[in-house]
Amino acid sequence: MTLTSFGPANRIKRSAETHPLTWRLRDDGEAVWLDEYQAKNGYAAARKAFADMAQDDIVQTVKDAGLKGRGGAGFPTGVKWGLMPKDESINIRYLLCNADEMEPNTWKDRMLMEQLPHLLIEGMLISARALKTYRGYIFLRGEYTTAAKHLTRAVEEAKAAGLLGKNILGSGFDFELFVHTGAGRYICGEETALINSLEGRRANPRSKPPFPAAVGVWGKPTCVNNVETLCNVPAIIGDGVEWYKSLAREGSEDMGTKLMGFSGKVKNPGLWELPFGVTARELFEDYAGGMRDGYTLKAWQPGGAGTGFLLPEHLDAQMYAGGIAKVGTRMGTGLAMAVDDSVNMVSLLRNMEEFFSRESCGFCTPCRDGLPWSVKLLMAIEKGEGQPGDIETLLGLVGFLGPGKTFCAHAPGAVEPLGSAIKYFRSEFEAGIAPTSAAVPPLARPIVVGA
Repeated sequence: MTLTSFGPANRIKRSAETHPLTWRLRDDGEAVWLDEYQAKNGYAAARKAFADMAQDDIVQTVKDAGLKGRGGAGFPTGVKWGLMPKDESINIRYLLCNADEMEPNTWKDRMLMEQLPHLLIEGMLISARALKTYRGYIFLRGEYTTAAKHLTRAVEEAKAAGLLGKNILGSGFDFELFVHTGAGRYICGEETALINSLEGRRANPRSKPPFPAAVGVWGKPTCVNNVETLCNVPAIIGDGVEWYKSLAREGSEDMGTKLMGFSGKVKNPGLWELPFGVTARELFEDYAGGMRDGYTLKAWQPGGAGTGFLLPEHLDAQMYAGGIAKVGTRMGTGLAMAVDDSVNMVSLLRNMEEFFSRESCGFCTPCRDGLPWSVKLLMAIEKGEGQPGDIETLLGLVGFLGPGKTFCAHAPGAVEPLGSAIKYFRSEFEAGIAPTSAAVPPLARPIVVGA
């Protein structure tokens, strides 16, 4: 898997007009450091924001552009920024970058941090100016050692150039930025669990309200945004709202471009910056090259392990939140995975649910007990030792661990692929049910949602 795979050279020509996130990338995959970044118009948007725009105007511009969170939830960024308090007497505020990219089959933020670290820093600088935050943290997945090294160097370069620290660009505005590596827990991708971990606490999600905008890090107003989200900010400020909105395909309700990818047994696995609204079929066939010889597409996930499985006939769906919702799941991170015809869905789901079960923080009962229960049932079915009622029990767990039933969104994301796999490939689950025997009672009474 190459992080710089952008498809056939004759198909994709990256430019500032069409690829705001990736046009500065080097062909050799090396990082773009400060001198080169500034030669490619880097920090021009930050200078514009500091010299020509009021802080509230920056927030309104991001809101008007329709930028939404790129971490998977898709919440409107400008709206989130608008939740920060207006009270000027609150002089301690924080900006957090959620770089804890632990969603299986997702590596988009890694590419940005390793190869374009100054793009993220510029995005955070403009955002800090808009939100009046004096300190920022990049909360980084601990395993991303190269990203940590590159970000640390880029922060030092920006400090030396007067782009971070005291009196930035002569504006009187101060902003300090720190790179913080986490201990490696999936749950830290949830913003309040991330805040707890940053404070040195156990990474459990917090009850909301209060929301981080009111009570965040060390009890102070805090805004948390994803890496890719923040990397969109310079282009919006530099080139304007109408240009940014024009990048998306007709029919898309989401604006701008998105880092999308395909993994699995495809001919050209990789990562591409594409307009919202491109069809999954284009992504799969034109960019990923379709399946390798000898393999057939059986199913696919549109955006990480926490999204539902879809079938080949769903490939004509447009890649934006509403387009994927029309075929029954979520776009998530936008990095798709192809499942080939050699894969047994029960084994695949057992592997996924083991991961989600292990990564549960254990705070709420449905997630703490329900996910291990699903693993035990799937292990039995995988071995051909499943019992009558097991599939119904699994479907019951899908209902009981669904949206609104648990403390955070971890469990709903964990069971979404399970429910869709049973929906489309039930016969593979039924094949693992042992012949009925009066001497062997069912493992558990089937759960009936609402009973």
